[in-house]
Amino acid sequence: MTQLPIVSAQSSSGCQTGGCQTNVEQIPARRLPKWLKRQVPKGNVNHFTQTLLDELRLETVCDNARCPNRMECYSQKTATFMVMGNVCTRPCGFCAVGRGRPEALEGDEPERVAEAAFRLGLKHVVITSVTRDDLPDAGAEHFYQCVVAVRNRTGASVEVLTPDFISNKLALNRVIEAAPEVFNHNTETVPRLYRRVRGPKSDYAWTLELLRRVKEQNPTIKTKSGLMLGLGETTEEVLDVLADLLKVNCDFLTLGQYLQPDEKRYLPVVKYVHPDEFKFLGEKAKAMGFKKVASGPFVRSSYHARDMAESF
Repeated sequence: MTQLPIVSAQSSSGCQTGGCQTNVEQIPARRLPKWLKRQVPKGNVNHFTQTLLDELRLETVCDNARCPNRMECYSQKTATFMVMGNVCTRPCGFCAVGRGRPEALEGDEPERVAEAAFRLGLKHVVITSVTRDDLPDAGAEHFYQCVVAVRNRTGASVEVLTPDFISNKLALNRVIEAAPEVFNHNTETVPRLYRRVRGPKSDYAWTLELLRRVKEQNPTIKTKSGLMLGLGETTEEVLDVLADLLKVNCDFLTLGQYLQPDEKRYLPVVKYVHPDEFKFLGEKAKAMGFKKVASGPFVRSSYHARDMAESF
């Protein structure tokens, strides 16, 4: 089978994308292709969701990461809760979440997340967080408390989307003890681009090891990971990453289009990947052995997460 290229041999600046460090100035702003334009959902249900989140003083990755699916999800009374504040200690080149010095943890946040999940009627609750390298356990105990609180209040299945806990690798064990139904940690990109995209503290080998440890310590937990496409990776590099994820028994995979939050602070989009290419990679991933795959321009880590978790 002929492989579809994810990026051309050269960027619009003429630079070889396989070897140079592109930046915002080298790649001019370009209009979104038609497949990345969405209609705003009708109705006012999204207002209910936003009002509830405001009342309970909760953050979501939907808002903070400027997710293109925010209006759709809010209109369906669902959201991905982002705990431990809205300030991250990592300067990742792709993420719109604010970075700096976070505030202290709020002890009642797990109960507030659980209350929101109950009022929204969620059957599958996704909890993520900013990276908290400032905390001794990187926030692992807080994740544990959130999972327990949600489960006790709602009886729903729980999916966690965690940072890498690289500042305290043993802290991962505490999250595993909570036994979330799904443990998600995003690979984000290919090894060649890892430090540039995820920052100097990131480690591709540890990302794989983290997923391996989850499965080793509790085989009943479904593991999940995802990549953003359009940052300069090649098809061969993506397929190599998928093979690495399968070696650590990763169950679920998401593939989506990277969208630059703004043109000044964040990594540029090297290419808008066509839906046909996402379809090709999704079918390839299924053939390779992933149990569930979501692949498309608007796919994000927690997009339709309940469907993926409950269909397996």
